[in-house]
Amino acid sequence: MLHVVAVITAKPDQRAVILRELNAIVPLVREEEGCIEYGPALDHADSPQPYGADSLVVIEKWTSKAALDRHLDAPPLRAFVAATEGAVAGLAVHVLNPA
Repeated sequence: MLHVVAVITAKPDQRAVILRELNAIVPLVREEEGCIEYGPALDHADSPQPYGADSLVVIEKWTSKAALDRHLDAPPLRAFVAATEGAVAGLAVHVLNPA
């Protein structure tokens, strides 16, 4: 199993656009073979180290690297990338093994 933490930083006033497009693909991604968990998260009000008002985090779990690789080339993710072109200022993707 792999854990993925993707931190998306939006351009000013674009986080809502990115979140809307992300939420639109969540049900489709959850149906992909090998997807265990997939969904967006935002800072909690009491977070001691917030990502910030222009950021959101996608929390993912995949059964294997092959499943993750298929997801990265799947139509839902490609549609999300196309729909958010120009709205994303930065992206950091962390692929982790469970400890």
